[in-house]
Amino acid sequence: MTHASLPNPHPDAGSDTDYDDLLSFTPVPMQRRRADGWSAERQRRFITALSVMGAVGPAARAVGMGRASAYRLRDRAGASGFAEAWDIAIACGVDLQFHTALDQAINGVTTVRVMRGGTVEVVNAPDRKILNAALLPKTRLSAALSAASRAAKATRETQ
Repeated sequence: MTHASLPNPHPDAGSDTDYDDLLSFTPVPMQRRRADGWSAERQRRFITALSVMGAVGPAARAVGMGRASAYRLRDRAGASGFAEAWDIAIACGVDLQFHTALDQAINGVTTVRVMRGGTVEVVNAPDRKILNAALLPKTRLSAALSAASRAAKATRETQ
């Protein structure tokens, strides 16, 4: 069974072929073949879902598996290629989610309100909550990197 190439959810990453190559990996070898287990195709679909969603739990549920099961698969012997694709997919997913949130924060979100009496109000406005939620992880990451940089610099100066 071959897996169909999905459309590139990250258009800035280059062509669909480049994107497929970026997420290609050797599936984790399984001792037994189970209809409800981590088949090679299910592993590929999980990595694709992870590259779009940026979160393990929802990606695992999207392919009919559990979050804990996905982490156990990642920790198995022979899973180095899967783990590498996982890390790349997480980064792609987080980036895609950030850009989607940024787009909604800048260009707005359309909200339809139906009020009593049948009055309909359609509002398209930027969503500051989405922008704050998108920027918070980047701010935390930036602060963590700055703290790590300061710690490394202090260690070098004491040596």
